[in-house]
Amino acid sequence: MPHPHGVAAGRLRPFFSLAELSMATPLHKMRNFGIVAHIDSGKTTVSERILYYTGKKHKIGEVHEGGTTTDWMKEEQERGITITAAAVYATWRDHYLNLIDTPGHVDFTAEVERSCRVLDGAVVVFCAVAGVQAQSETVWRQANKYKVPRLVFVNKMDRSGANFDRVVEQVKERLNGNPVPIQMPIGAGDEFTGMIDLIDMKYYTFEGDKGEDQIEHEIPEQYKAEAEKRRAKMVDAVAGEDEALTEKYLESGTLSNADILVGLRLGTQHYKIQPKLCGAALRNKGVQKLLDAVIDILPDPKSAHNMTQFAVDDITHANPMPTVCDPKAPLRAMVFKIMSMPAIGDVSFVRVYQGTIKEGDQLICAQSGKSERASRMIKLVGATPNKVEEAPAGDIMAIVGLKNTITGDTLVHPTDPNPMLLEGITFAKPVITMAIEPKSNADKEKLAYALARLEREDPTFKKWVDPETSQLIVAGMGELHLEVLQHRIRDEYKVDAVVGKPKVSYRETVSKSIEIRGKHVKQSGGRGQYGDCILNIRPLTDEEKRAGNEFIFLDSIRGGTVPKEFRKPIEEGVRNALARGYIAGFPCINVHVELIDGSYHDVDSSQEAFISAGALAIREAYPKLGVQLLEPWMHVEVETPDEFTGSIMGSLQSKRAMITETAKRGPNNIIRCEVPLGEMFGYTTDLRSMSQGRAGYSMEPSEYKAVPNSMVEKLAKKAAG
Repeated sequence: MPHPHGVAAGRLRPFFSLAELSMATPLHKMRNFGIVAHIDSGKTTVSERILYYTGKKHKIGEVHEGGTTTDWMKEEQERGITITAAAVYATWRDHYLNLIDTPGHVDFTAEVERSCRVLDGAVVVFCAVAGVQAQSETVWRQANKYKVPRLVFVNKMDRSGANFDRVVEQVKERLNGNPVPIQMPIGAGDEFTGMIDLIDMKYYTFEGDKGEDQIEHEIPEQYKAEAEKRRAKMVDAVAGEDEALTEKYLESGTLSNADILVGLRLGTQHYKIQPKLCGAALRNKGVQKLLDAVIDILPDPKSAHNMTQFAVDDITHANPMPTVCDPKAPLRAMVFKIMSMPAIGDVSFVRVYQGTIKEGDQLICAQSGKSERASRMIKLVGATPNKVEEAPAGDIMAIVGLKNTITGDTLVHPTDPNPMLLEGITFAKPVITMAIEPKSNADKEKLAYALARLEREDPTFKKWVDPETSQLIVAGMGELHLEVLQHRIRDEYKVDAVVGKPKVSYRETVSKSIEIRGKHVKQSGGRGQYGDCILNIRPLTDEEKRAGNEFIFLDSIRGGTVPKEFRKPIEEGVRNALARGYIAGFPCINVHVELIDGSYHDVDSSQEAFISAGALAIREAYPKLGVQLLEPWMHVEVETPDEFTGSIMGSLQSKRAMITETAKRGPNNIIRCEVPLGEMFGYTTDLRSMSQGRAGYSMEPSEYKAVPNSMVEKLAKKAAG
């Protein structure tokens, strides 16, 4: 019997070569989607099944065996977690799929952030037992931020304690979502056998060694009434998505299968509903039906298109202009990820929003104006490259060997008379720092090279030299993040490094505005030093911060009071002084500095003198700028058996925690709160001892808040001593 969505049930679809799928693939037959979730919800297992059923793999790899395609890095295979977002391609029902499997651990949230920026749709995976967890909320917020239409897949229905309907309610309550179940699971735990498709009203089971035979049955009599009831709720939810559908529904009281799909597609694309499916990926159940939903419901690149572009000099992104998903339009492509891969080299993942990139094309990075060349273009399945010759609007691919681009950069053609910048990607700022040094002096250069490569790959990893101690400092999103990077330095770059204890990454900021003069004059026989600048200094506005800025330097000098060759040195001096901070030596952020005037000397002025003048202006301004010390706060979620709740809440409150919510999850209590990161070091050990090892917690960055006055003095003394 033909499949209601246009394909024979249970058959593996033929795989097509890249040559057949390049420009020949119409946009309506392309899907760019990602798998996102809390850690251990089964994302990578779902991705592995997708690759197997689409014919991209002849053998299923398992996470617990370290044999998955998307987790190809040594660290991923050893830890059984996803660390980098892996982009692979496949085909299903004559459609072309670009699939991105993302990490679930909060320390690698940047990978989810950059993936959400370039996806047209997402499959959010929930564990049927644990339901909505802390990182589930993070990825849901990221999908909201970038307006990503999504499906919900309730995985692990074969686990003891699985409850599909409970997860539906949690998505409504915790995520403010509107899940619309389009399937009804039959059984749960060991008794989970398959699901009823509420669109075509058939019961599906999955048989064969790897569940490749999707078998269609009539609905068993004992489930018919409940299935009809659930179908009516689904139809009611989608009928309002289109006037024509509403009319049909009011006339007949129901909708045809085709009309239901139209309503589901429109509701999903307009972010009003999230169609909800179920399965057990490890037991090979439900993944083919999920793939059908990706094709039938998630939007193609043209339908999902919501990327805007800006003039190169539009710093605050005040005048957005739409892009056009047209392969013949001027090129607009975004580099959303850079990584160094064994046997391939530096690989830059690129989403083409407008125009076409062909192999050998000369390219320009719109941000820096530097030249690049698309000398080798590939698609990846794990770490295996497949050559492509061109990538049209809507496609995702990788370019090997780009040297001058970083994550978030826009690529254009050099012949473009009006190059524009695409709306970029904003990343959370690093919250933990530690000192690092090579075990032997002979490895100093190798370590510097490794850190530079890792910083280019990962926007949430930063490195610098402490100006006071001359120590090399690295910063990241958490202890696991920095530990993984340390292991990568050892394994990939063959450098043994010694690291210090993790420290909190404090920051300073200004709260007042001021006009200040920095005049550096020195006369000591022979040629002197003369540099003079007048600056307007103020805090960044909310709009400027939302555009991703931490520091803006604006040159407003008109005329020659300060020659152009001395203006960049002024900015350098300003940056140097801000990096050293004022209260406790931490970098001063969210500052707008405008160069409005100055003067120079024909003989005594030099770049060094103007660097000193810029730094002097900041140092003299500091006491009048209302400088505040900031510390990172974290969203923390603790899950604990009832008997330990009181002692754990008391412990959290002693750490300056602000309790925001308590709730129940099965037999356990959930405590949600915000806590300063500095109070959370070693909390894993404390929590284990308080709960006999039965409680667990997760945390993610919240925001920077002002440090209490009592602590400011202590931190300032520590910095001075």
